[in-house]
Amino acid sequence: MTEIQAVYAIDRPLFLRERDGHWALSAGPASLDGRTAFAPACRLEDLGDPSFRADHRLRYAYVAGAMANGIGSVEVVEAMSRAGMVGFFGAAGLPLARVKAAIDRLSRSLGDAPHGYNLIHSPNEPDHENAVVELYLSRGVRLVEASAFLDLTLPLIRYRTHGIHADAEGRVVTPNKVIAKVSRVEVASKFFAPPPDRFLQELVRGGALTPEQVRLAGRIPVAQDLTAEADSGGHTDNRPLVTLLPTMAALRDRMQAQFRYDRPLRVGAAGGIATPASAAAAFVMGAAYVVTGTINQACVESGSSDAVRQMLAQAEQADVIMAPAADMFEMGVKVQVLKRGTMFAMRAAKLYELYRAHARLEDLPAAERAALEKNLFRAPLEEIWAQTRVYFMERDPRQVERAEREPKHRMALVFRWYLGQSSRWANVGEPTRKLDYQVWCGPAMGAFNEWTKGSFLEHARNRRVVPVAYNLLYGAAVLLRLSMLRCQGVPLDPEWSRLTPVEPDRLDAATR
Repeated sequence: MTEIQAVYAIDRPLFLRERDGHWALSAGPASLDGRTAFAPACRLEDLGDPSFRADHRLRYAYVAGAMANGIGSVEVVEAMSRAGMVGFFGAAGLPLARVKAAIDRLSRSLGDAPHGYNLIHSPNEPDHENAVVELYLSRGVRLVEASAFLDLTLPLIRYRTHGIHADAEGRVVTPNKVIAKVSRVEVASKFFAPPPDRFLQELVRGGALTPEQVRLAGRIPVAQDLTAEADSGGHTDNRPLVTLLPTMAALRDRMQAQFRYDRPLRVGAAGGIATPASAAAAFVMGAAYVVTGTINQACVESGSSDAVRQMLAQAEQADVIMAPAADMFEMGVKVQVLKRGTMFAMRAAKLYELYRAHARLEDLPAAERAALEKNLFRAPLEEIWAQTRVYFMERDPRQVERAEREPKHRMALVFRWYLGQSSRWANVGEPTRKLDYQVWCGPAMGAFNEWTKGSFLEHARNRRVVPVAYNLLYGAAVLLRLSMLRCQGVPLDPEWSRLTPVEPDRLDAATR
């Protein structure tokens, strides 16, 4: 076995011995005439926090995050679960019927095997957020990824505390688990704290909790697991992972010491996890698990289209831009999207500019209105409002009531029609709307494309979520071993760390 083969055999410890300035493989640590360097075995199932894997019944500390509008598809969730990982169905932005259908399918195909669903904060549609929670509770959904929350909400707390009880030894049992995806410390501190008493008392008044359950709820965090979401596709604050993750870890330690929970708080890493080096860095910084997003959208199982997958396969790190978000348009919240090959970001920014400048649709300058109707909406704005009204009468009638009272809100809903449709056009690959595709994408996509050049993963048709995950984890394990050798003064051959992705059947046996 050569040195490089020994480095890549991650299921076995590695010893190198120095003699006359040259390092060579050794059978063990004993050395009378030189130094010895050691790298332990680093199995993929040992990466991350063992308690995270145990609590969620996983083999690997690897998560496929929920991407809205079903981009995080049932196929992604099934593939992850069957490989010993966990994936979240992208329920955000979908009608309840689509979410019900996903629950039906995953219940049949996976049963109680690990899998979860997205619960997104919907400040402009609180009734819909509540309806999603009602659905999850009625169907026995036990795991959600809570994303884009600006603050805690009553439906979230109801989900978390539903069915809470004490076992025979007096330990608190919470059937429903929440993995929170957060980029701000002030929000993270609320997830790491017990549920607010004001929400618990409201649930008591509504008959959803008993006083005894309220007492038990004071002993648990809203979320035991919190994902530090760095610069990513979709909702993001563009924070660098190398500063965000340690900050969240420090908060975790402070709040664990403050509340003395029976089970430890944990922090995972998301945003930029697209190469073995980024995954290894996250684990070195103490991530309990890693979460991938944009790179899964580029895989064949995602709920996106082949057209989008081809666009993503060509993206470079600078080919992203911030644009107004459909779900929080009025608040000025932005999402990170693909810039290359689409005019969505520019057109969406124009809509927000017009929304800020005018009180109602009727106040739009004639030239601006004509341009919108010709290029963006391709229909009179009155017709777009009629379609939007029908949509919200089914999804959230209070939005229609408010729009008929407040002309500016009606304008916001019409403009949000374009932002919402632009994502749907991308997902179905509508050829006449390619310039309007809204494709959530972070700079990690460019890093992934650079890493996969010349390999089987370079081509969009070959990208599948499980081989991608195995390659990331395997590469991370190799790099962690190399890092240990480097720390012991071993001069490393650059070839050792050039980890070109390989097909699953060629990976080391330790990956399977």
